[in-house]
Amino acid sequence: MTTLTIRRPDDWHVHLRDGAMLQAVTPHTAAHFARAIIMPNLVPPVVTRADAAAYRQRIMAALPQGSDFTPLMTLYLTEATDPADVEAAFRAGEISAVKLYPAGATTNSQSGVRDIRKVYPVLERMAEIGLTLCVHGEVTDPSIDIFDREAVFIDRVLDPMRRAIPGLRVVMEHVTTKDGVDYALSQDENLAATITTHHLIINRNAILAGGIRPHYYCLPVAKRETHRLALRAAATSGDRRFFLGTDSAPHTDPLKECACGCAGIFSSINTMGCLAHVFEQDGALDRLEAFVSLNGPAFYRLPVNEARVTLQRHDEPVAFPEKIETGDGPVTVFDPMFPIHWNLAGEAG
Repeated sequence: MTTLTIRRPDDWHVHLRDGAMLQAVTPHTAAHFARAIIMPNLVPPVVTRADAAAYRQRIMAALPQGSDFTPLMTLYLTEATDPADVEAAFRAGEISAVKLYPAGATTNSQSGVRDIRKVYPVLERMAEIGLTLCVHGEVTDPSIDIFDREAVFIDRVLDPMRRAIPGLRVVMEHVTTKDGVDYALSQDENLAATITTHHLIINRNAILAGGIRPHYYCLPVAKRETHRLALRAAATSGDRRFFLGTDSAPHTDPLKECACGCAGIFSSINTMGCLAHVFEQDGALDRLEAFVSLNGPAFYRLPVNEARVTLQRHDEPVAFPEKIETGDGPVTVFDPMFPIHWNLAGEAG
């Protein structure tokens, strides 16, 4: 197969940041995806309906002229979140989800939730109105090994929460373990999971073997090879519970290449080429459309995109840029560590 035409894909988890970084990275997401769930972990975070409206305006202003990209906004859940404000934003079509960050779990999560029971009133209101909760699924207990934090979160937080509020619609974002995949497969239609491009490709050796490679450091951190293979099987299965959330998360090189580097991998530019490679490797190109274009809209109760895009396989590897320049400094593009021969038709590498 040398070409593959699919419905235009969506990204159900992306970081566009703000300011100069927003200006630089937004056009890349808009070039490849029709819609994206926008993460709210700015400084200060997007916590109210008014914050979401203002952030959306900044995103729209950063789009190239003529772009029809639609940002799907989210609110950052805190223990002071007002259920009425959340409901008003959702009923007005101004937000598509609320994001749960355990306090301290990842970048700009300091304002997140420390006691999940304190936000149950918000979650109960969300269940009543059908609003999705997006979950960063890791505990932050320092006694728990960083490689075990997703599995422990499922047992201690996620499963008890879902039993207490069974009608709540939940997306387990960026699952990284077989435990996460197995839990998603065991649940009903109110739960789904996103999988990133990079977690389908790297395991923890990419970060640690042969020297520390900060541009492969992300949160949740990449796990053992057995977990990566479980993610590959889930993504390429076509199962409706799994869909793409790139978690493309840009940081400038100086913030990555330092004594305490930031977590995040920027992949918006080459995600579709990387995914076509993965699905081709696994003999599943016929199921790529489900993963990137169909399953996400179905869970979020949105129409699929009518427009089509064509991926083309080239004889020579596509020369994707190693970095992009932003007003804040250079940002390194995800390197899958193997040549990519796929790209969207009409796009130069």
